[in-house]
Amino acid sequence: MKKIFFLLILSLLTLQSCTINSEIIYHKDAASSTIMDIDVKEFMAEMKAMTPDSLNKKEFGEMDKMPTTWTSMYDLDKKEGTLKTKDPDSIKVMKKIFMKSNKENNEYSGFSLKLDHFTKSDLNSLNGLTKGEKLPIDQNIYNNWDGKTLTINTDDFNLKNIEDALRSKTSKEEALSTEGIVPMLFKQIGTTLKFENKIKSITGKHDWLKQIDDHSVRLEYDIKALYDKDSKLKHSDKKVIITTE
Repeated sequence: MKKIFFLLILSLLTLQSCTINSEIIYHKDAASSTIMDIDVKEFMAEMKAMTPDSLNKKEFGEMDKMPTTWTSMYDLDKKEGTLKTKDPDSIKVMKKIFMKSNKENNEYSGFSLKLDHFTKSDLNSLNGLTKGEKLPIDQNIYNNWDGKTLTINTDDFNLKNIEDALRSKTSKEEALSTEGIVPMLFKQIGTTLKFENKIKSITGKHDWLKQIDDHSVRLEYDIKALYDKDSKLKHSDKKVIITTE
Protein backbone atom coordinates (compact mmCIF):
# COMPACT_ATOMS: atom_id res chain seq x y z
CA MET A 1 0.00 0.00 0.00
CA LYS A 2 2.82 2.42 0.88
CA LYS A 3 4.37 1.98 -2.56
CA ILE A 4 1.06 2.74 -4.28
CA PHE A 5 0.63 5.98 -2.33
CA PHE A 6 4.23 6.89 -3.09
CA LEU A 7 3.62 6.57 -6.83
CA LEU A 8 0.42 8.63 -6.63
CA ILE A 9 2.03 11.47 -4.72
CA LEU A 10 5.22 11.35 -6.77
CA SER A 11 3.20 12.04 -9.89
CA LEU A 12 1.46 14.99 -8.27
CA LEU A 13 4.66 16.47 -6.82
CA THR A 14 6.48 16.43 -10.15
CA LEU A 15 3.75 17.85 -12.35
CA GLN A 16 3.46 21.43 -13.54
CA SER A 17 0.73 20.92 -16.11
CA CYS A 18 -1.41 18.25 -14.48
CA THR A 19 -5.02 17.59 -15.42
CA ILE A 20 -7.26 15.59 -13.08
CA ASN A 21 -10.62 14.37 -14.31
CA SER A 22 -12.92 12.28 -12.12
CA GLU A 23 -16.30 10.62 -12.53
CA ILE A 24 -18.48 9.49 -9.63
CA ILE A 25 -21.39 7.22 -10.51
CA TYR A 26 -24.19 7.10 -7.94
CA HIS A 27 -25.93 3.72 -8.06
CA LYS A 28 -29.57 2.98 -7.23
CA ASP A 29 -28.53 0.78 -4.28
CA ALA A 30 -26.89 3.77 -2.48
CA ALA A 31 -23.36 2.71 -3.45
CA SER A 32 -21.05 4.72 -5.70
CA SER A 33 -18.17 4.08 -8.07
CA THR A 34 -15.35 6.51 -8.79
CA ILE A 35 -12.76 6.74 -11.54
CA MET A 36 -9.98 9.34 -11.41
CA ASP A 37 -7.67 9.94 -14.38
CA ILE A 38 -4.46 11.96 -14.05
CA ASP A 39 -3.07 13.10 -17.40
CA VAL A 40 0.67 13.83 -17.44
CA LYS A 41 1.34 13.93 -21.20
CA GLU A 42 2.37 17.59 -21.19
CA PHE A 43 4.73 17.04 -18.30
CA MET A 44 6.38 14.05 -19.97
CA ALA A 45 6.86 16.07 -23.16
CA GLU A 46 8.50 18.83 -21.12
CA MET A 47 10.81 16.33 -19.43
CA LYS A 48 11.86 14.78 -22.75
CA ALA A 49 12.91 18.23 -23.94
CA MET A 50 15.19 18.62 -20.92
CA THR A 51 18.47 16.95 -20.08
CA PRO A 52 18.29 13.30 -18.91
CA ASP A 53 19.79 14.20 -15.51
CA SER A 54 16.70 16.25 -14.64
CA LEU A 55 14.61 13.08 -14.48
CA ASN A 56 14.97 10.77 -11.51
CA LYS A 57 15.21 7.46 -13.34
CA LYS A 58 14.68 5.34 -10.25
CA GLU A 59 11.41 7.03 -9.26
CA PHE A 60 9.98 7.17 -12.77
CA GLY A 61 11.14 3.63 -13.33
CA GLU A 62 8.85 2.62 -10.48
CA MET A 63 5.97 4.36 -12.26
CA ASP A 64 6.71 2.42 -15.41
CA LYS A 65 6.33 -0.85 -13.48
CA MET A 66 2.68 -0.13 -12.76
CA PRO A 67 0.32 -2.53 -14.62
CA THR A 68 -1.47 -1.17 -17.66
CA THR A 69 -4.67 -3.09 -16.84
CA TRP A 70 -6.90 -2.55 -13.81
CA THR A 71 -5.27 -4.30 -10.85
CA SER A 72 -6.55 -4.23 -7.26
CA MET A 73 -4.48 -2.79 -4.43
CA TYR A 74 -4.83 -6.16 -2.75
CA ASP A 75 -3.19 -7.94 -5.69
CA LEU A 76 -0.52 -5.25 -6.02
CA ASP A 77 0.45 -5.48 -2.35
CA LYS A 78 0.34 -9.27 -2.45
CA LYS A 79 2.61 -9.34 -5.49
CA GLU A 80 5.08 -6.95 -3.88
CA GLY A 81 5.02 -8.89 -0.60
CA THR A 82 3.85 -5.80 1.31
CA LEU A 83 0.41 -7.07 2.32
CA LYS A 84 0.30 -6.79 6.12
CA THR A 85 -3.35 -6.66 7.09
CA LYS A 86 -5.40 -9.77 7.79
CA ASP A 87 -8.52 -7.82 8.69
CA PRO A 88 -11.34 -9.08 6.40
CA ASP A 89 -12.98 -5.64 6.14
CA SER A 90 -9.71 -4.02 5.07
CA ILE A 91 -9.02 -6.77 2.55
CA LYS A 92 -12.54 -6.40 1.16
CA VAL A 93 -11.94 -2.68 0.55
CA MET A 94 -8.48 -3.25 -0.95
CA LYS A 95 -10.02 -5.66 -3.45
CA LYS A 96 -12.37 -2.85 -4.58
CA ILE A 97 -9.62 -0.26 -5.19
CA PHE A 98 -7.97 -0.57 -8.60
CA MET A 99 -5.08 1.19 -10.31
CA LYS A 100 -3.45 1.17 -13.72
CA SER A 101 -0.95 3.23 -15.66
CA ASN A 102 -1.84 4.72 -19.02
CA LYS A 103 0.36 4.84 -22.11
CA GLU A 104 0.16 6.49 -25.51
CA ASN A 105 2.53 5.34 -28.25
CA ASN A 106 4.32 3.23 -25.63
CA GLU A 107 5.03 6.35 -23.57
CA TYR A 108 3.80 6.81 -19.99
CA SER A 109 0.95 9.34 -20.09
CA GLY A 110 -0.59 9.08 -16.62
CA PHE A 111 -2.48 6.79 -14.29
CA SER A 112 -6.01 6.00 -13.19
CA LEU A 113 -7.55 5.08 -9.85
CA LYS A 114 -10.92 3.33 -9.41
CA LEU A 115 -13.12 2.73 -6.36
CA ASP A 116 -15.59 0.06 -7.44
CA HIS A 117 -19.12 0.03 -5.98
CA PHE A 118 -18.26 1.55 -2.61
CA THR A 119 -20.86 1.52 0.17
CA LYS A 120 -20.90 3.91 3.13
CA SER A 121 -19.26 1.16 5.16
CA ASP A 122 -16.50 0.83 2.54
CA LEU A 123 -15.84 4.57 2.66
CA ASN A 124 -15.54 4.46 6.45
CA SER A 125 -13.11 1.56 6.15
CA LEU A 126 -11.15 3.48 3.54
CA ASN A 127 -10.38 6.23 6.06
CA GLY A 128 -9.01 3.67 8.51
CA LEU A 129 -7.11 1.81 5.82
CA THR A 130 -5.26 4.85 4.48
CA LYS A 131 -4.66 6.42 7.94
CA GLY A 132 -2.16 9.27 7.47
CA GLU A 133 -1.69 8.50 3.77
CA LYS A 134 -4.52 10.39 2.11
CA LEU A 135 -5.72 9.33 -1.33
CA PRO A 136 -5.56 12.38 -3.62
CA ILE A 137 -9.16 11.91 -4.72
CA ASP A 138 -12.14 14.26 -4.89
CA GLN A 139 -13.84 14.71 -1.53
CA ASN A 140 -17.23 14.36 -3.22
CA ILE A 141 -16.92 10.59 -2.78
CA TYR A 142 -18.10 11.27 0.78
CA ASN A 143 -21.31 13.04 -0.25
CA ASN A 144 -24.43 11.73 1.46
CA TRP A 145 -26.18 9.50 -1.08
CA ASP A 146 -29.16 7.29 -0.18
CA GLY A 147 -29.93 5.84 -3.60
CA LYS A 148 -32.30 8.62 -4.58
CA THR A 149 -31.06 11.90 -3.10
CA LEU A 150 -27.55 13.34 -3.05
CA THR A 151 -26.76 16.05 -0.50
CA ILE A 152 -23.66 18.07 -1.33
CA ASN A 153 -21.91 20.30 1.19
CA THR A 154 -20.27 22.94 -0.99
CA ASP A 155 -17.76 23.75 1.75
CA ASP A 156 -16.13 20.55 0.49
CA PHE A 157 -15.52 22.15 -2.90
CA ASN A 158 -11.82 22.34 -2.13
CA LEU A 159 -8.63 20.38 -2.71
CA LYS A 160 -8.02 19.39 0.91
CA ASN A 161 -7.44 15.69 0.14
CA ILE A 162 -4.86 16.58 -2.51
CA GLU A 163 -3.18 19.13 -0.22
CA ASP A 164 -3.01 16.58 2.61
CA ALA A 165 -1.57 13.99 0.24
CA LEU A 166 1.12 16.43 -0.86
CA ARG A 167 1.95 17.40 2.73
CA SER A 168 2.41 13.75 3.68
CA LYS A 169 5.33 13.50 1.24
CA THR A 170 7.02 16.88 1.69
CA SER A 171 9.30 18.48 4.27
CA LYS A 172 7.89 20.78 6.96
CA GLU A 173 9.13 23.82 5.04
CA GLU A 174 7.57 22.60 1.79
CA ALA A 175 4.32 21.70 3.56
CA LEU A 176 3.91 25.28 4.71
CA SER A 177 3.87 26.44 1.10
CA THR A 178 1.55 23.71 -0.21
CA GLU A 179 -1.36 26.07 -0.74
CA GLY A 180 0.88 28.38 -2.71
CA ILE A 181 2.11 25.70 -5.09
CA VAL A 182 -1.20 23.92 -5.73
CA PRO A 183 -2.44 26.53 -8.24
CA MET A 184 0.84 26.11 -10.14
CA LEU A 185 0.77 22.31 -10.10
CA PHE A 186 -2.66 21.83 -11.60
CA LYS A 187 -3.95 23.00 -14.94
CA GLN A 188 -7.51 21.68 -14.56
CA ILE A 189 -9.46 19.67 -11.98
CA GLY A 190 -13.05 18.58 -12.49
CA THR A 191 -15.52 15.90 -11.45
CA THR A 192 -18.65 14.61 -13.18
CA LEU A 193 -21.39 13.35 -10.84
CA LYS A 194 -23.49 10.82 -12.75
CA PHE A 195 -26.73 9.13 -11.67
CA GLU A 196 -28.24 5.87 -12.89
CA ASN A 197 -31.73 7.40 -12.71
CA LYS A 198 -32.71 10.72 -14.27
CA ILE A 199 -32.30 13.89 -12.25
CA LYS A 200 -35.70 15.06 -11.01
CA SER A 201 -34.71 18.31 -9.28
CA ILE A 202 -31.76 20.33 -8.03
CA THR A 203 -32.09 22.61 -5.02
CA GLY A 204 -29.34 25.12 -4.37
CA LYS A 205 -26.79 26.71 -6.70
CA HIS A 206 -23.04 27.04 -6.96
CA ASP A 207 -21.03 28.75 -9.69
CA TRP A 208 -18.81 25.72 -10.18
CA LEU A 209 -21.61 23.14 -10.45
CA LYS A 210 -23.62 22.83 -13.67
CA GLN A 211 -26.13 20.27 -14.95
CA ILE A 212 -24.90 18.88 -18.27
CA ASP A 213 -27.63 16.36 -19.13
CA ASP A 214 -30.56 14.41 -17.62
CA HIS A 215 -28.22 12.15 -15.63
CA SER A 216 -25.16 14.28 -14.86
CA VAL A 217 -23.80 17.43 -13.25
CA ARG A 218 -20.26 18.73 -13.64
CA LEU A 219 -18.10 20.28 -10.93
CA GLU A 220 -15.28 22.34 -12.42
CA TYR A 221 -12.94 23.82 -9.85
CA ASP A 222 -11.87 27.43 -10.36
CA ILE A 223 -8.40 26.83 -8.95
CA LYS A 224 -7.37 30.48 -9.06
CA ALA A 225 -10.52 31.62 -7.24
CA LEU A 226 -10.13 28.81 -4.71
CA TYR A 227 -6.92 30.35 -3.42
CA ASP A 228 -7.92 33.99 -3.81
CA LYS A 229 -9.43 35.20 -0.53
CA ASP A 230 -10.95 38.21 -2.28
CA SER A 231 -12.72 36.12 -4.91
CA LYS A 232 -16.51 36.31 -4.76
CA LEU A 233 -19.03 33.88 -6.23
CA LYS A 234 -22.41 34.81 -7.67
CA HIS A 235 -23.97 31.57 -6.37
CA SER A 236 -22.50 29.77 -3.36
CA ASP A 237 -25.28 27.99 -1.46
CA LYS A 238 -23.94 25.82 1.37
CA LYS A 239 -26.08 22.85 0.33
CA VAL A 240 -26.95 21.52 -3.09
CA ILE A 241 -29.52 18.71 -3.08
CA ILE A 242 -29.96 16.57 -6.17
CA THR A 243 -33.05 14.33 -6.24
CA THR A 244 -33.41 11.59 -8.83
CA GLU A 245 -36.54 9.87 -10.15
